[in-house]
Amino acid sequence: MHWQTARFDIDLTIPRVMGIVNVTPDSFSDGGQHAGTAAALRHCEQLVKDGAHLLDIGGESTRPGSPAVPLDEELARVLPVLKEACKFGVPISVDTYKPEVMQVALDAGVDIINDIWALRLGKAVSVVAAHPRCGVCLMHMHRDPQTMQVAPMEGDVLPDVIDFLRDRALALSAAGVGRARIVLDPGVGFGKTVAQNLSLLARQEELLPLGFGLLAGWSRKSTLGAITGREIPGDRAAASVAAALLAVDRGARVVRVHDVRDTVDALKVWQALQAT
Repeated sequence: MHWQTARFDIDLTIPRVMGIVNVTPDSFSDGGQHAGTAAALRHCEQLVKDGAHLLDIGGESTRPGSPAVPLDEELARVLPVLKEACKFGVPISVDTYKPEVMQVALDAGVDIINDIWALRLGKAVSVVAAHPRCGVCLMHMHRDPQTMQVAPMEGDVLPDVIDFLRDRALALSAAGVGRARIVLDPGVGFGKTVAQNLSLLARQEELLPLGFGLLAGWSRKSTLGAITGREIPGDRAAASVAAALLAVDRGARVVRVHDVRDTVDALKVWQALQAT
């Protein structure tokens, strides 16, 4: 299994760590720490040194209740970072739902589009389909960032998540996007309760028959805070590493994380055990 992206074919037979770079003043976890081009690029460089296999760069917070960011402002935040980050020798992902940002990012050499809306807005599908190789991550989200936790999903969410991700992957395939370009994300925390998020992790293997690589994004999420009692997101590193390992053990092949070095080390132990 591999993930085809604009410049790289990523081997997914071993788990990959995607380092998070929030070029935002209001991210739930590290808002403002890496805002500004210079600070963001220093963080990118450190994450690569820590062992990140990919970098995911975003200019708009998607925490519950977060306001939308105007197009010009998002571009001003991320474009200078994306251009320089593409020189670091690892696949670069842009975390955006705006087709205009997607197009500019791909023109700048970005490898992957990571979209919480799963390319449902505007001409997003057309932008990705027009590119010959770029990778894409399709995520399940209930409602939108402003309302997803006001009225979260009810009952057993896994069937709906599976149906949604299957339908979005089929829509891309119908537009000419090859299966090897597509990775799926069940969307932990995006309109789901603590119990539902845990159920997604416990039953994550039920997503594997869809036939696509899986990305898991548990890092510092509020569900981990609810379990551990850690109210400050930055204090959830140990819980985040544990969740990433559990996700990989249940079939995820990309984990999107803040704490890259600790996750890389933990996965080395997991890989050593698999090799015995």
